[in-house]
This record gives sequence, structure tokens and C-alpha cells, in this order.
Amino acid sequence: MKNLPQKVRSKKLSSRVDLTAMVSVSFLLIIFFMVVGELSKSKVMEFGRPDCIDEDLYRGCYLTDENRNMTIILDGNNRIITYTGLLFVPIDSPKEVGYGQNGIRKKIFERNKKVLQYSAQLGKPKNGLIVVIKPSKKSNYGNLVEILDEMKIAGINSYSVVDDFTPEETKLLASK
Repeated sequence: MKNLPQKVRSKKLSSRVDLTAMVSVSFLLIIFFMVVGELSKSKVMEFGRPDCIDEDLYRGCYLTDENRNMTIILDGNNRIITYTGLLFVPIDSPKEVGYGQNGIRKKIFERNKKVLQYSAQLGKPKNGLIVVIKPSKKSNYGNLVEILDEMKIAGINSYSVVDDFTPEETKLLASK
């Protein structure tokens, strides 16, 4: 029996698996999905609507208070044309003003003061000026930035930038 070949037994290795790398990868995946989940949440900007005199349930606001409206039209060559109310029945007729402290800023502060007094008489003292900024195709980006800075300086919270001109406003730009 000694002549029979003996079985060579291999050395048994440890059956323990090192999971350190797996833990690192799993933490990286968890962090990745947390960041992706946070970035995929929708970001919402609050949209302030002006108060309406008449509001219909189905049509929404169809008649705003024109005493609170001020329109600023930006034209080429650093010109600003401003009026208050509606153009066909303006409260303040269209005037050309300049940029800066004695120009548009002064006009905005004066009009906002009048609107706040008007709103206080109606029992809504927090309702301020509503400004519609209309840059023409001839105006440049710097003019728009300056007007937006003036809105921030004057504390005007309700303003919008609109590129839609009425035929009367187009005639007004052509005449000045």
C-alpha cells in the first residue's frame, strides 16, 4: 500500500472576503444619488401678479388698476420714454428722461410715492408701483441692466420685461 500514490492536499485558504472596497463604492453611489436627487428638484420662482379690479374665475385678471402702472420704453442712443397709465388715456403723458439719479430714478421714486398714497386710500398700503419695461430692438443689454438696477434701488417688486409693443408705442418711438 505504500506504493500507491498519496493524494496531495492543497492548503485551504481563508473564506473571508475583504469588503472595504465595496463599502467605499456603496458610499460613493449613495452620495451620487443624493446629489442627483437634490439637483433634479424643480426650482420655482415666485410670480407676483398685480391686484385686479375685476377678476373672473375663468378668464383671470382682465382689468388692472392703471393708476399703479408705469411703462418704461428703452430705445436706442440711451433714450428712455416713460408714461403712466394707459397710452391712449395716460395719467402722465409720455416723456423722455435720462438715466441716473436725477432722471429715471427720480421719476420712479416720485411715482411710487404717489401710488403708495393712492393704495393707502384704498386700504391696501402695501400695493406699490407696477412697472412694465419694454426694450426696443435698438436698445442694448446695458440699458436693460441699468433699468433693472434702478428697480432694485427704488424697491420696486412688481416689474416685468416685455418685448411686445402696441401700435401706439411703435408710433411713439418713431416720432421721438
